[in-house]
Amino acid sequence: MSDTDLTPLMRQYREIKRGYRDAILFFRVGDFYEMFYEDAEEASRLLSIALTSRDKASANPVPLCGVPYHAATSYIAKLLKAGRTVAICDQVEDPKLAKGLVRREVVRLYTPGTLIDTELLSPAEPNFLAAVATSSRRSAQAAASPAFGLAALDLSTGEFWTMEFHGDRAATILIDELSRLEPKELLYPEEPSPGGAPWVGRLKGLRLCARSPACFDLLEARRVLQQQFGVSSLDGFGCASLTLGIQAAGAALRYLRETQPSSRLEHIRRLQVRRIGQDMHLDCATVQNLELVRPMIGGERRGEMTLLAVLDRTVTAMGSRLMRDWILKPLLSCDAINARLDAVAELKDAFQARAAIRTALRNVQDIGRLGSRLSLGVAGPRELLALKQSIAALPELRRHLSRLSAPLVRDLVRAWDDAGDLHDLIDRAIHPGAPAAWRDGGIFKDGVHPQVDELRKASKEGKNWIAGLEAQERQRTGIDSLKVRYNQVFGYYIEVTKANLSRVPDSYIRKQTLVNAERFTTPELKELEERVIGAESKVKALEQELFERLRAQVARETPRLQAIAAALALIDVLAALAETAALNRYVRPTVDEGETIRIVEGRHPVVERLEIDGGFVPNDTLLDLESNRLLILTGPNMAGKSTYLRQVALIVLMAQMGSFVPATEAKIGVVDRIFTRVGASDNLAGGQSTFMVEMIETANILNSATPRSLILLDEIGRGTSTYDGLSIAWAVAEYIHDRRHLGARTLFATHYHEMTQLANQREGVRNYRVDVQERDGDVLFLRKIVAGGADRSYGLHVAKLAGLPSPVIDRAREVLAQLEQPTATVCGESTELHARSEAEPLPRPHPLIEEVRQMDLFSMTPLDALNRLADLQRRIEQQAN
Repeated sequence: MSDTDLTPLMRQYREIKRGYRDAILFFRVGDFYEMFYEDAEEASRLLSIALTSRDKASANPVPLCGVPYHAATSYIAKLLKAGRTVAICDQVEDPKLAKGLVRREVVRLYTPGTLIDTELLSPAEPNFLAAVATSSRRSAQAAASPAFGLAALDLSTGEFWTMEFHGDRAATILIDELSRLEPKELLYPEEPSPGGAPWVGRLKGLRLCARSPACFDLLEARRVLQQQFGVSSLDGFGCASLTLGIQAAGAALRYLRETQPSSRLEHIRRLQVRRIGQDMHLDCATVQNLELVRPMIGGERRGEMTLLAVLDRTVTAMGSRLMRDWILKPLLSCDAINARLDAVAELKDAFQARAAIRTALRNVQDIGRLGSRLSLGVAGPRELLALKQSIAALPELRRHLSRLSAPLVRDLVRAWDDAGDLHDLIDRAIHPGAPAAWRDGGIFKDGVHPQVDELRKASKEGKNWIAGLEAQERQRTGIDSLKVRYNQVFGYYIEVTKANLSRVPDSYIRKQTLVNAERFTTPELKELEERVIGAESKVKALEQELFERLRAQVARETPRLQAIAAALALIDVLAALAETAALNRYVRPTVDEGETIRIVEGRHPVVERLEIDGGFVPNDTLLDLESNRLLILTGPNMAGKSTYLRQVALIVLMAQMGSFVPATEAKIGVVDRIFTRVGASDNLAGGQSTFMVEMIETANILNSATPRSLILLDEIGRGTSTYDGLSIAWAVAEYIHDRRHLGARTLFATHYHEMTQLANQREGVRNYRVDVQERDGDVLFLRKIVAGGADRSYGLHVAKLAGLPSPVIDRAREVLAQLEQPTATVCGESTELHARSEAEPLPRPHPLIEEVRQMDLFSMTPLDALNRLADLQRRIEQQAN
């Protein structure tokens, strides 16, 4: 159908829709948002609402569905969850004043990274829009040394920062940062050639938005940023030299302006610069393996099985978001760590002050996001009341905080802002029972504005007269069933049943005929109706104007509100950590620049909360850069090796974020990074097996760690054949231990008992095992870490506990007994096996394995060494055949 065959309304729709082809267009028609054509068909399916049609009588009826405009948010949420974008097209002029077709414009584009609606946001998580700019150079040097700029902007709070990554590992570090950030939307420059942005293929679970390279233009980015901040240079933000960072920041800000064309974005007032090394860098595998903020396996209550769930006893949304940020960004500075620990320690001991602070904080709403909504011009009267309520708690909080002496708290008190002027401004104006939307009227208190009072009086008097009209007319006409009613379509009317029509006075003017009644009006009623409705209309319009002025006046104080929100979030997190420490028997760690990690009776903060038979068994840990550099941990499955590895990492991380730790004593020499290779997983979509994923993660550790790192390795080499895996595990352990390569503090859990022999060859290696007790053929897992290596895996006992049929277990015992003999016959074939001996540094199942010891592995990169070992395994298999 051509546009000339359409009605003016549908031509208007078609014209607007052309600019938003990838979005579902909510087109305002009266009290509904309507959708047409393919939008209607898709929305009706996704929203489970009826699909009808417009112009049914025509040869080509238009598919149609709609939702009430006042309830649109819940429908928008469903469409966003389904991965769609929603464009809101509103009426931008009063239909009563319009000459012809009402003018309509798209006033907002809803995308996951640009949300500000309370109903659509998670209070405990930030909502970042991220942008990545890449180097535009195409030289061989640029390809060998890539560079990236990353910017992140949270529209709901105004937080805006940028950073850059350079060097061979720039792409990996970028992906790690995005993993921690978890942006709801990621903008990146679209590459003209296939495979032009290989790093994008490594991202998982993010909503990607390819943009034209022109959106990342440097000159335009500088102009947009300077215009936003009202400056002539970006030097004052410390980012003038961050070319790629500026490009990314400019692209993010331009995207916001495109999607929020009616918003001024005045709450975005500065651009922070972040640099690598400001906090501990955690890679994707570590964040996932330690289950810091998300569980590795979903399911009911699995969200409680994270470190965040254990530590987050905050009572405000702002505090909850900051707690998450602290967990994902442990500190590296001992001074900063100990400043936090001082505050937590004082609050832990000061029970009454802590309880009073937390009680007062419960009255505080999300000031950070309230300020942003005020600045964006979308906050309603009740949100101003929520802000007033929150500000009312500030003087009390200051009084309680003033009694504390920790430097971090004293700094807060010195910069404290009670914001009493804002509280009084809102309190004088807004009625305590104000509605959620300004359109409903009744926003302001009596006495705030004389004209509002006058119009309200006129409306009230008219309504009172109309209320008495029913009794008056019943008496005058003798019609006892006569009623005076009102609706939005017909206004005020007098309703008389048909049985009483003969009694209707001649002065009544017929207004509407019903099946069983007639509706009338009178000149007096019509005059009063116009007076009442006119007064109501005028007072609503006046209240709207006054409210917008008040909202703008408060919005000018957004920087103050952002500072108040940051202070409240900080004290909330400190008090929450103190509360957790008191309830969970945590102790203050000693954190210094030393090389020792010593934990006495350490516990896993998450696992200890579970109902475990016999309770959680605490364990000690001693790591340093001398004689306790590499701890090899052996023992059976299900005995707790992985739990022990994770608990050490979590205790170190908790200490460096400024938290007390689950132990009776802890001394933590600051680590620059924590690396974990724990658990088995694959990447089938990327064509990577479990073993390949294991080797990639191991290679990342070997190439990225430093002597100040903490490394946790669990079952390296188990994804391949026994001798292949043992060779790799042995070589990796030596590489990590030896100072000419890494010399890092490491916990190395393994089922290869031969690995314990490494302690005889390396000075810094110590053997530990998870103790077990055998009784009447059964095994009791004691979960206690003791000195020495294990010589059995007890795999058959675990298999029995798992429920394998008895014949399988019995046959396995027979095979195991034969395999453990120096010369064994299995399945009719003779197999020569070497008995293990403590005197032998390595088992010799085949002469070629001696090449492992003769290889100059230390002159190779880790990946070359692994490839060489794999080639050796192939040769062994060929000779065996």
